[in-house]
Amino acid sequence: MANTSSAKKATRKIASRTATNKNRRSRVRTYVRKVEEALASGDKSAAADAFRAAQPELMRAATKGVMHRNTASRKVSRLAQRLKALEA
Repeated sequence: MANTSSAKKATRKIASRTATNKNRRSRVRTYVRKVEEALASGDKSAAADAFRAAQPELMRAATKGVMHRNTASRKVSRLAQRLKALEA
């Protein structure tokens, strides 16, 4: 248990930041899932729209420090690759 006032404040800040990051991570997962579902159904236009919406979300998560920027780039790259394969 935190004893000093600064430690108590740090605990509050950590809880707040954790909640924010959890929300952002959940949001990214939702966007990525929408792309994957559209790819699985074979709907090219829906997949392309979902991908265009997911890409900035992934990059925003990387900017905010929720995930590493290489992880976000890798996810975008793999989704783009699958989308291109669907269109071919």
